[in-house]
Amino acid sequence: MNFELITEDHGARRGQLNFARGVVNTPAFMPVGTAGTVKALEVSNVLETGSEILLGNTFHLMLKPGDTIVKKLGGLHRFMQWEKPILTDSGGFQVWSLGKLAKINEEGVHFKSPYDGSKHFLSPETSMEIQNNLGSDIVMIFDECTPYPATFEEAQRSMELSLRWAKRSKQSHGSDAALFGIVQGGMHEDLRKHSLSELMAIGFDGYAIGGLSVGEPKEDMVRILQDLQTHLPPDSPHYLMGVGKPEDIVSAVAFGIDMFDCVLPTRNARNGQLITSFGELNIRNAEHAQSSQPVDESCACKVCQGYSRAYLHHLDKSKEMLYSILSSYHNTFYYQSLMQSMRDSIEQGEFAKFVKDFYNKRQQSLPIYLKHLEK
Repeated sequence: MNFELITEDHGARRGQLNFARGVVNTPAFMPVGTAGTVKALEVSNVLETGSEILLGNTFHLMLKPGDTIVKKLGGLHRFMQWEKPILTDSGGFQVWSLGKLAKINEEGVHFKSPYDGSKHFLSPETSMEIQNNLGSDIVMIFDECTPYPATFEEAQRSMELSLRWAKRSKQSHGSDAALFGIVQGGMHEDLRKHSLSELMAIGFDGYAIGGLSVGEPKEDMVRILQDLQTHLPPDSPHYLMGVGKPEDIVSAVAFGIDMFDCVLPTRNARNGQLITSFGELNIRNAEHAQSSQPVDESCACKVCQGYSRAYLHHLDKSKEMLYSILSSYHNTFYYQSLMQSMRDSIEQGEFAKFVKDFYNKRQQSLPIYLKHLEK
Protein backbone atom coordinates (compact mmCIF):
# COMPACT_ATOMS: atom_id res chain seq x y z
CA MET A 1 0.00 0.00 0.00
CA ASN A 2 1.12 3.51 -0.81
CA PHE A 3 -0.64 6.57 0.60
CA GLU A 4 -0.60 9.82 -1.35
CA LEU A 5 -1.85 13.04 0.24
CA ILE A 6 -3.15 15.16 -2.63
CA THR A 7 -4.40 18.31 -0.91
CA GLU A 8 -5.85 19.72 2.32
CA ASP A 9 -8.54 22.28 3.10
CA HIS A 10 -9.54 23.51 6.58
CA GLY A 11 -7.95 20.41 8.14
CA ALA A 12 -9.71 17.99 5.78
CA ARG A 13 -7.47 15.76 3.66
CA ARG A 14 -7.92 14.45 0.12
CA GLY A 15 -5.74 11.47 -0.69
CA GLN A 16 -5.39 8.07 -2.31
CA LEU A 17 -4.51 4.62 -1.06
CA ASN A 18 -2.82 2.71 -3.85
CA PHE A 19 -2.92 -1.09 -3.82
CA ALA A 20 -2.15 -3.79 -6.36
CA ARG A 21 -5.92 -4.41 -6.38
CA GLY A 22 -6.83 -0.80 -7.10
CA VAL A 23 -7.04 2.76 -5.84
CA VAL A 24 -9.07 3.87 -2.82
CA ASN A 25 -9.89 7.57 -2.82
CA THR A 26 -9.98 9.22 0.59
CA PRO A 27 -11.87 10.27 2.62
CA ALA A 28 -13.29 6.77 2.20
CA PHE A 29 -16.15 4.84 3.76
CA MET A 30 -15.82 1.06 4.00
CA PRO A 31 -19.07 -0.92 3.97
CA VAL A 32 -18.89 -3.74 6.51
CA GLY A 33 -18.90 -7.27 5.13
CA THR A 34 -18.92 -9.07 8.48
CA ALA A 35 -19.33 -12.63 7.20
CA GLY A 36 -17.94 -12.09 3.71
CA THR A 37 -20.96 -10.16 2.50
CA VAL A 38 -22.39 -6.66 2.83
CA LYS A 39 -25.81 -7.65 4.12
CA ALA A 40 -28.57 -7.77 1.48
CA LEU A 41 -26.22 -6.69 -1.34
CA GLU A 42 -24.47 -8.64 -4.08
CA VAL A 43 -20.93 -7.58 -4.92
CA SER A 44 -22.21 -6.00 -8.15
CA ASN A 45 -24.60 -3.87 -6.08
CA VAL A 46 -21.79 -2.74 -3.78
CA LEU A 47 -19.66 -1.77 -6.78
CA GLU A 48 -22.55 0.23 -8.24
CA THR A 49 -22.70 2.36 -5.09
CA GLY A 50 -19.12 3.53 -5.66
CA SER A 51 -17.52 1.51 -2.87
CA GLU A 52 -13.78 0.94 -3.38
CA ILE A 53 -12.84 -1.03 -0.24
CA LEU A 54 -14.70 -3.35 2.14
CA LEU A 55 -14.16 -4.37 5.75
CA GLY A 56 -14.08 -8.07 6.65
CA ASN A 57 -14.42 -9.47 10.15
CA THR A 58 -11.63 -11.68 11.48
CA PHE A 59 -13.61 -12.89 14.49
CA HIS A 60 -16.67 -14.08 12.60
CA LEU A 61 -14.81 -15.52 9.61
CA MET A 62 -12.46 -17.55 11.83
CA LEU A 63 -15.55 -19.14 13.41
CA LYS A 64 -17.65 -19.51 10.27
CA PRO A 65 -16.62 -20.93 7.83
CA GLY A 66 -13.05 -20.86 9.21
CA ASP A 67 -10.05 -18.92 7.92
CA THR A 68 -8.25 -22.06 6.75
CA ILE A 69 -11.23 -22.94 4.57
CA VAL A 70 -11.26 -19.43 3.11
CA LYS A 71 -7.51 -19.72 2.39
CA LYS A 72 -8.01 -23.12 0.73
CA LEU A 73 -10.66 -21.59 -1.52
CA GLY A 74 -8.36 -18.81 -2.69
CA GLY A 75 -8.69 -16.16 0.01
CA LEU A 76 -11.49 -13.80 0.95
CA HIS A 77 -11.41 -11.84 -2.31
CA ARG A 78 -12.09 -14.92 -4.42
CA PHE A 79 -14.41 -16.42 -1.81
CA MET A 80 -16.79 -13.44 -1.97
CA GLN A 81 -15.94 -12.37 -5.55
CA TRP A 82 -14.68 -8.92 -4.53
CA GLU A 83 -11.59 -7.93 -6.52
CA LYS A 84 -10.90 -4.58 -4.83
CA PRO A 85 -9.05 -4.04 -1.52
CA ILE A 86 -10.24 -5.49 1.79
CA LEU A 87 -9.39 -4.36 5.33
CA THR A 88 -9.89 -6.88 8.10
CA ASP A 89 -10.29 -5.92 11.74
CA SER A 90 -8.30 -7.97 14.23
CA GLY A 91 -11.14 -9.45 16.27
CA GLY A 92 -10.20 -7.45 19.36
CA PHE A 93 -13.43 -5.46 19.51
CA GLN A 94 -15.59 -8.57 19.03
CA VAL A 95 -13.96 -10.57 21.82
CA TRP A 96 -14.14 -7.51 24.09
CA SER A 97 -17.86 -7.23 23.37
CA LEU A 98 -18.42 -10.83 24.50
CA GLY A 99 -18.06 -9.69 28.12
CA LYS A 100 -18.06 -12.67 30.50
CA LEU A 101 -17.64 -15.12 27.61
CA ALA A 102 -14.07 -13.82 27.18
CA LYS A 103 -11.07 -13.99 29.54
CA ILE A 104 -8.26 -11.55 28.78
CA ASN A 105 -4.67 -12.07 29.93
CA GLU A 106 -1.20 -11.09 28.74
CA GLU A 107 -1.07 -13.82 26.13
CA GLY A 108 -4.41 -13.06 24.52
CA VAL A 109 -8.10 -13.80 24.90
CA HIS A 110 -9.77 -17.12 25.66
CA PHE A 111 -13.42 -17.05 24.65
CA LYS A 112 -16.45 -19.15 23.85
CA SER A 113 -18.05 -18.96 20.46
CA PRO A 114 -21.38 -17.11 20.52
CA TYR A 115 -22.55 -19.58 17.87
CA ASP A 116 -22.02 -22.96 19.55
CA GLY A 117 -20.15 -22.36 22.82
CA SER A 118 -16.91 -23.93 21.54
CA LYS A 119 -13.66 -22.67 23.08
CA HIS A 120 -11.19 -20.52 21.14
CA PHE A 121 -8.11 -18.38 21.64
CA LEU A 122 -7.07 -15.14 19.95
CA SER A 123 -3.71 -13.45 20.39
CA PRO A 124 -1.63 -11.01 18.35
CA GLU A 125 0.05 -13.97 16.67
CA THR A 126 -3.13 -15.89 15.83
CA SER A 127 -4.91 -12.74 14.66
CA MET A 128 -2.06 -12.03 12.23
CA GLU A 129 -2.16 -15.63 11.00
CA ILE A 130 -5.93 -15.53 10.44
CA GLN A 131 -5.80 -12.22 8.59
CA ASN A 132 -2.98 -13.57 6.46
CA ASN A 133 -5.10 -16.63 5.65
CA LEU A 134 -7.94 -14.34 4.61
CA GLY A 135 -5.59 -12.45 2.27
CA SER A 136 -6.33 -8.97 3.60
CA ASP A 137 -4.88 -5.88 1.95
CA ILE A 138 -4.92 -3.98 5.27
CA VAL A 139 -4.35 -5.90 8.50
CA MET A 140 -5.21 -4.43 11.89
CA ILE A 141 -3.13 -5.12 14.98
CA PHE A 142 -4.74 -7.10 17.80
CA ASP A 143 -5.71 -4.72 20.59
CA GLU A 144 -7.97 -4.41 23.60
CA CYS A 145 -10.86 -1.99 23.23
CA THR A 146 -10.85 0.18 26.35
CA PRO A 147 -14.32 0.17 27.91
CA TYR A 148 -16.32 3.30 28.62
CA PRO A 149 -16.39 4.62 31.23
CA ALA A 150 -12.88 3.84 32.47
CA THR A 151 -10.73 5.51 35.10
CA PHE A 152 -7.32 6.86 34.14
CA GLU A 153 -5.67 3.81 35.72
CA GLU A 154 -7.99 1.36 33.91
CA ALA A 155 -7.48 3.10 30.58
CA GLN A 156 -3.72 3.18 31.12
CA ARG A 157 -3.51 -0.56 31.87
CA SER A 158 -5.60 -1.34 28.80
CA MET A 159 -3.58 0.98 26.58
CA GLU A 160 -0.26 -0.48 27.74
CA LEU A 161 -1.50 -4.02 27.09
CA SER A 162 -2.52 -2.94 23.58
CA LEU A 163 0.96 -1.50 23.02
CA ARG A 164 2.61 -4.77 24.02
CA TRP A 165 0.23 -6.59 21.70
CA ALA A 166 1.06 -4.06 18.96
CA LYS A 167 4.75 -5.02 19.13
CA ARG A 168 3.86 -8.70 18.95
CA SER A 169 1.51 -8.04 16.03
CA LYS A 170 4.30 -6.25 14.14
CA GLN A 171 6.78 -9.05 14.87
CA SER A 172 4.42 -11.79 13.67
CA HIS A 173 3.01 -9.92 10.66
CA GLY A 174 4.32 -12.01 7.80
CA SER A 175 2.58 -10.79 4.66
CA ASP A 176 2.92 -7.94 2.17
CA ALA A 177 -0.33 -6.41 3.42
CA ALA A 178 -0.33 -2.99 5.08
CA LEU A 179 -0.38 -3.13 8.89
CA PHE A 180 -2.22 -0.46 10.89
CA GLY A 181 -1.67 0.40 14.55
CA ILE A 182 -4.61 1.33 16.79
CA VAL A 183 -4.48 4.27 19.20
CA GLN A 184 -6.15 3.56 22.55
CA GLY A 185 -6.28 5.42 25.87
CA GLY A 186 -9.94 5.98 26.62
CA MET A 187 -11.07 9.58 27.05
CA HIS A 188 -7.67 10.74 28.33
CA GLU A 189 -5.67 12.96 25.97
CA ASP A 190 -2.31 12.20 27.60
CA LEU A 191 -2.83 8.46 27.25
CA ARG A 192 -3.95 8.83 23.64
CA LYS A 193 -0.86 10.85 22.72
CA HIS A 194 1.41 8.38 24.53
CA SER A 195 -0.23 5.49 22.68
CA LEU A 196 0.25 7.22 19.33
CA SER A 197 3.86 8.11 20.08
CA GLU A 198 4.72 4.52 21.01
CA LEU A 199 2.93 3.15 17.93
CA MET A 200 4.86 5.54 15.69
CA ALA A 201 8.09 4.36 17.31
CA ILE A 202 7.17 0.77 16.40
CA GLY A 203 6.25 1.90 12.89
CA PHE A 204 3.04 1.12 11.03
CA ASP A 205 1.65 1.80 7.57
CA GLY A 206 -1.41 3.59 8.95
CA TYR A 207 -2.85 4.68 12.28
CA ALA A 208 -6.37 3.96 13.49
CA ILE A 209 -8.22 5.50 16.41
CA GLY A 210 -10.10 2.88 18.37
CA GLY A 211 -12.22 2.96 21.50
CA LEU A 212 -14.52 5.76 20.32
CA SER A 213 -18.23 5.50 19.56
CA VAL A 214 -18.50 3.09 22.51
CA GLY A 215 -21.11 5.07 24.43
CA GLU A 216 -19.20 8.24 25.27
CA PRO A 217 -20.76 11.70 24.80
CA LYS A 218 -20.06 13.19 21.40
CA GLU A 219 -18.15 16.01 23.09
CA ASP A 220 -15.59 13.48 24.34
CA MET A 221 -15.14 11.93 20.91
CA VAL A 222 -14.64 15.37 19.37
CA ARG A 223 -12.20 16.37 22.11
CA ILE A 224 -10.02 13.30 21.46
CA LEU A 225 -10.07 13.79 17.68
CA GLN A 226 -9.20 17.48 17.96
CA ASP A 227 -6.33 16.75 20.32
CA LEU A 228 -4.87 13.99 18.13
CA GLN A 229 -5.21 15.87 14.85
CA THR A 230 -1.85 17.64 14.94
CA HIS A 231 -0.03 14.59 16.31
CA LEU A 232 -1.07 11.98 13.72
CA PRO A 233 1.67 11.52 11.11
CA PRO A 234 0.69 13.52 8.00
CA ASP A 235 2.18 11.03 5.55
CA SER A 236 0.08 8.08 6.80
CA PRO A 237 -3.65 7.35 6.51
CA HIS A 238 -5.81 8.08 9.58
CA TYR A 239 -8.67 5.66 10.28
CA LEU A 240 -11.52 6.25 12.76
CA MET A 241 -12.91 2.82 13.62
CA GLY A 242 -16.63 2.07 13.87
CA VAL A 243 -17.89 5.65 13.54
CA GLY A 244 -20.71 5.93 11.03
CA LYS A 245 -23.27 8.66 11.62
CA PRO A 246 -23.06 11.12 8.70
CA GLU A 247 -22.65 14.09 11.05
CA ASP A 248 -19.81 12.35 12.89
CA ILE A 249 -18.07 11.45 9.63
CA VAL A 250 -18.23 15.02 8.36
CA SER A 251 -16.85 16.32 11.66
CA ALA A 252 -14.07 13.73 11.73
CA VAL A 253 -13.01 14.61 8.17
CA ALA A 254 -12.60 18.19 9.42
CA PHE A 255 -10.18 16.77 12.00
CA GLY A 256 -8.04 15.02 9.38
CA ILE A 257 -9.57 11.52 9.32
CA ASP A 258 -9.29 9.61 6.03
CA MET A 259 -11.09 6.28 6.58
CA PHE A 260 -14.32 5.10 8.19
CA ASP A 261 -16.38 1.96 8.63
CA CYS A 262 -19.70 1.18 10.26
CA VAL A 263 -22.61 -1.27 10.04
CA LEU A 264 -25.05 1.65 10.37
CA PRO A 265 -26.02 2.05 6.68
CA THR A 266 -27.24 -1.52 6.20
CA ARG A 267 -28.41 -2.14 9.77
CA ASN A 268 -30.51 1.02 9.80
CA ALA A 269 -31.85 0.18 6.36
CA ARG A 270 -33.16 -3.18 7.52
CA ASN A 271 -34.87 -1.43 10.42
CA GLY A 272 -36.74 1.12 8.33
CA GLN A 273 -34.28 4.01 8.62
CA LEU A 274 -33.31 5.55 5.29
CA ILE A 275 -30.51 8.11 5.31
CA THR A 276 -30.96 11.17 3.17
CA SER A 277 -29.47 14.60 2.48
CA PHE A 278 -32.07 16.09 4.85
CA GLY A 279 -31.61 13.56 7.67
CA GLU A 280 -33.15 10.21 8.54
CA LEU A 281 -36.47 9.09 7.09
CA ASN A 282 -38.47 6.37 8.83
CA ILE A 283 -40.16 4.55 5.97
CA ARG A 284 -42.45 2.76 8.46
CA ASN A 285 -44.31 5.96 9.28
CA ALA A 286 -47.89 5.96 8.01
CA GLU A 287 -47.35 9.25 6.14
CA HIS A 288 -45.35 7.36 3.50
CA ALA A 289 -48.01 4.76 2.74
CA GLN A 290 -49.42 6.72 -0.20
CA SER A 291 -46.46 8.92 -1.08
CA SER A 292 -45.32 8.97 -4.70
CA GLN A 293 -42.12 10.80 -3.72
CA PRO A 294 -38.73 9.12 -3.90
CA VAL A 295 -36.81 8.66 -0.69
CA ASP A 296 -34.59 11.64 -1.58
CA GLU A 297 -35.18 13.77 -4.66
CA SER A 298 -31.53 14.82 -4.73
CA CYS A 299 -30.25 11.21 -4.73
CA ALA A 300 -29.11 9.67 -8.02
CA CYS A 301 -29.32 6.03 -6.88
CA LYS A 302 -31.54 3.62 -8.80
CA VAL A 303 -33.85 3.23 -5.79
CA CYS A 304 -34.66 6.94 -5.65
CA GLN A 305 -34.85 7.11 -9.45
CA GLY A 306 -37.23 4.17 -9.76
CA TYR A 307 -39.30 3.58 -6.62
CA SER A 308 -41.67 5.57 -4.44
CA ARG A 309 -41.76 5.84 -0.68
CA ALA A 310 -45.15 4.11 -0.83
CA TYR A 311 -43.63 1.07 -2.53
CA LEU A 312 -40.79 0.80 0.00
CA HIS A 313 -43.30 1.27 2.84
CA HIS A 314 -45.37 -1.56 1.36
CA LEU A 315 -42.37 -3.88 1.00
CA ASP A 316 -41.32 -3.28 4.59
CA LYS A 317 -44.82 -3.80 5.96
CA SER A 318 -45.13 -6.99 3.89
CA LYS A 319 -41.73 -8.19 5.18
CA GLU A 320 -40.51 -8.69 1.62
CA MET A 321 -36.79 -9.40 1.16
CA LEU A 322 -36.68 -6.84 -1.62
CA TYR A 323 -37.13 -4.09 0.97
CA SER A 324 -33.80 -4.89 2.64
CA ILE A 325 -32.08 -5.04 -0.74
CA LEU A 326 -33.37 -1.69 -1.95
CA SER A 327 -32.99 0.15 1.36
CA SER A 328 -29.46 -1.16 1.91
CA TYR A 329 -28.53 -0.13 -1.61
CA HIS A 330 -29.85 3.39 -1.08
CA ASN A 331 -28.12 3.89 2.26
CA THR A 332 -24.79 2.55 0.98
CA PHE A 333 -25.09 4.75 -2.12
CA TYR A 334 -25.81 7.78 0.09
CA TYR A 335 -22.63 7.18 2.11
CA GLN A 336 -20.47 6.87 -0.98
CA SER A 337 -22.05 10.01 -2.47
CA LEU A 338 -21.33 11.85 0.79
CA MET A 339 -17.67 10.82 0.62
CA GLN A 340 -17.43 11.83 -3.05
CA SER A 341 -18.95 15.24 -2.28
CA MET A 342 -16.41 15.78 0.49
CA ARG A 343 -13.54 14.76 -1.76
CA ASP A 344 -14.71 17.17 -4.44
CA SER A 345 -15.12 20.02 -1.97
CA ILE A 346 -11.64 19.52 -0.54
CA GLU A 347 -10.11 19.49 -4.01
CA GLN A 348 -11.97 22.70 -4.87
CA GLY A 349 -11.04 24.43 -1.61
CA GLU A 350 -14.72 24.58 -0.61
CA PHE A 351 -14.88 22.15 2.31
CA ALA A 352 -16.13 24.82 4.71
CA LYS A 353 -19.00 25.62 2.34
CA PHE A 354 -19.79 21.92 2.01
CA VAL A 355 -20.05 21.52 5.79
CA LYS A 356 -22.34 24.54 6.18
CA ASP A 357 -24.57 23.31 3.33
CA PHE A 358 -24.61 19.82 4.88
CA TYR A 359 -26.03 21.14 8.16
CA ASN A 360 -28.36 23.62 6.47
CA LYS A 361 -30.04 20.81 4.54
CA ARG A 362 -30.67 19.08 7.85
CA GLN A 363 -31.96 22.34 9.33
CA GLN A 364 -29.32 22.08 12.03
CA SER A 365 -26.96 24.70 13.39
CA LEU A 366 -23.27 24.29 12.79
CA PRO A 367 -21.85 22.51 15.89
CA ILE A 368 -19.70 24.67 18.11
CA TYR A 369 -16.65 22.48 17.45
CA LEU A 370 -16.92 23.35 13.74
CA LYS A 371 -17.40 27.09 14.20
CA HIS A 372 -13.89 27.71 12.86
CA LEU A 373 -15.27 26.80 9.42
CA GLU A 374 -17.42 29.95 9.46
CA LYS A 375 -14.38 32.20 9.17
